[in-house]
Amino acid sequence: MTGTQIREIHEDELERWVAVTNLAFAKPGTVAEFLDWKRQARETIWLLAGDVGGAVGVGGWHEPPGVARVELGVVPAARGNGVGSSLLAGLGSWARALGYGELLCEVQEADTASLDWAKRRGFVEVARHPRLELDLAGVAMPEVAAPDGIEIVTWAERPELARGIYVVACEAYADVPDGEEEVMPSFEEWLSMDMQGAGDRPEGTFVALAGDEVVGYAKFHFSGSRPDTASHDMTGVLRAWRRRGIAGALKRAEIAWAKENGYARLVTGNEERNEPIRKLNAQYGYELEPGTVTVRGLATP
Repeated sequence: MTGTQIREIHEDELERWVAVTNLAFAKPGTVAEFLDWKRQARETIWLLAGDVGGAVGVGGWHEPPGVARVELGVVPAARGNGVGSSLLAGLGSWARALGYGELLCEVQEADTASLDWAKRRGFVEVARHPRLELDLAGVAMPEVAAPDGIEIVTWAERPELARGIYVVACEAYADVPDGEEEVMPSFEEWLSMDMQGAGDRPEGTFVALAGDEVVGYAKFHFSGSRPDTASHDMTGVLRAWRRRGIAGALKRAEIAWAKENGYARLVTGNEERNEPIRKLNAQYGYELEPGTVTVRGLATP
């Protein structure tokens, strides 16, 4: 790998890498979660810059062909010494060796210094995902009333609905702003990567049925490092069934389930151009907070 003190590490050093990464990104993560991330991704590398910086890169995870998703971070005390540039070069070399010509990376919206750092290296902003949070203590238990002819069940209750959920996902993923270039994986790959991770639970996945047809779904993602929080992972409705109140019914089912199961808050990140889901979350009292900015640039060694 290019750059001083940059080396690839493996599972025997992952505990140390996670500790550095948690400091660099100021967000919690666990060894088990990163191992599960690696299981779900087509390609993964973990880089460590001496004792001061950590980075992880993932390629081909629902990204456009030729584009790799990466993350890199440096602990605050070590910034400004070229460590980030060395990590970026290492990730660029890894990506190019796999045939990826571009990188996608998320930067915290409030971290203007890091955003400027990325732009100086040729990265351009391609999307923004404001964060929204709902404090469940201040929310009344909603009535889960579905539109006429619609039934809301959990995937745990109806495990045979997986292929129907996939049909909805194929339409919904493509319609999310900034997802237009995505290549939908096969059913088996989608099931493994998006629905059967360590943070995915069938009882936390809600399905809207019109008779025997799956017309919508919404799912949570759970983190062992934040046991009191559930994250909205995806809400999707078939195009032909939109604007009938199905997404709202799924949202109420999620809120009710989270309250019944003792969660303190719900969080999500909506692409700022995704007006329908932003309006829906505002309707239920989600508070807007700084989120992330997605930037895209060349994978240069």
